[in-house]
Amino acid sequence: MDDKAVAKLIAQEEKRQRNGLELIPSENYVSRGVLDALGSVFTNKYSEGYPGRRYYGGQINTDQIEQLAIDRAKALFKADHANVQPHSGAPANEAVYHAWLEPGETIMGMELSHGGHLTHGRPGTISAKLFNFVRYGIKDIETGELDYNVMQELALKTKPKIILAGFSSYPRELDYGKFQTIADEVGAVLMADMAHIAGLIAGGVLANPFDYGFHVITTTTHKTLRGPRGAMILSKGRVGNPLKEVEKTVENLPTLIDRTVFPGLQGGPHMHSIAAKAVAFYEASQPSFHEYCLQVLANAKALSEALMKSGFKLITNGTDNHMMVADIQTSFGFDGQVAEKTLDRIGLTLNKNVIPDDPLPPYRPSGVRLGTPALTTRGLREEHMILIAQWMQQALMSKDDEAKLDKLSKEVKQFASSFPLPSDL
Repeated sequence: MDDKAVAKLIAQEEKRQRNGLELIPSENYVSRGVLDALGSVFTNKYSEGYPGRRYYGGQINTDQIEQLAIDRAKALFKADHANVQPHSGAPANEAVYHAWLEPGETIMGMELSHGGHLTHGRPGTISAKLFNFVRYGIKDIETGELDYNVMQELALKTKPKIILAGFSSYPRELDYGKFQTIADEVGAVLMADMAHIAGLIAGGVLANPFDYGFHVITTTTHKTLRGPRGAMILSKGRVGNPLKEVEKTVENLPTLIDRTVFPGLQGGPHMHSIAAKAVAFYEASQPSFHEYCLQVLANAKALSEALMKSGFKLITNGTDNHMMVADIQTSFGFDGQVAEKTLDRIGLTLNKNVIPDDPLPPYRPSGVRLGTPALTTRGLREEHMILIAQWMQQALMSKDDEAKLDKLSKEVKQFASSFPLPSDL
């Protein structure tokens, strides 16, 4: 690379990743195959439209790579259709909203501080300005059980057109059957945002919402799925010509979604990213990916138990998936931003995060969020989770002791550098 400034920063970032441990549950490492596809000549090609229905010539290979990604995604998740063009998770959610709703209509989603995502109705977002959001939350913070009775009452009162199951910082598994019962009662479309757990669903270790009558699933393709940064929309129903108007029925959701993604919200798809998605879907279909997902859950259970033994108060007192949320304010007497910076100082990367009904503001919240997907990709196992919990406790108990933090930083670096990055293999 001739650009020495960019080359230097790439090298520095690779060094940071190699010498530290990534605990942010929405981050992961991709394989060399995904990286190769992402940096391929598909980045040169403009491909507005869909396979067989493009607005530019020269599409013989782009049509095949996009169709390959579509077919692999459908097989992984038991979907009737997959739109693999969304550039990220937020516009994927927006596409579903606009495909099914008129402005002002109602969506029921999870309260942000209880684990929901910004696109599930956070005031100030574009979707919250266009649509009416009503929110559900956790009934029992000690177990993480949602208040399904309140959800039912709220649905009967507000008649949402979409009921959205999904989260950004919820450590338990949702009861999709109860969502289905409530949606059937009010005639709502069932939508799941499985961005965080898509890989665990594809790997067969968590439930698939399509098995419970869901109509649409959105997901990012990174996180637990270990693909490139991007998204897709999976749906049930009849697949039609996306260039033709169709009646707004549940059966026509795949076509309505396709028309909303393009030309509704996006122009040309990122074909290099779609090629990388195809590679990730292939990798997720292999038996080794199932074993990876089992280890992600085992590591998460081991880490949560080790943290609680080390004095961390965990929201819901554990985890059923790959992530956990710790109440740092209760555990150590300071906020999550201080914890994030302190742990980053020793090479443990996680993110500050709100807790249910957080008394502190979002930019200095009470908690932190962490998880095990990236650690597991590097090859760490249950016994290593105990060590990580100990490092976390020692660092937070010594947050103002530079000598102690220096010592811990060296220990983390020595340990982390013994586990290769997937791109090394």
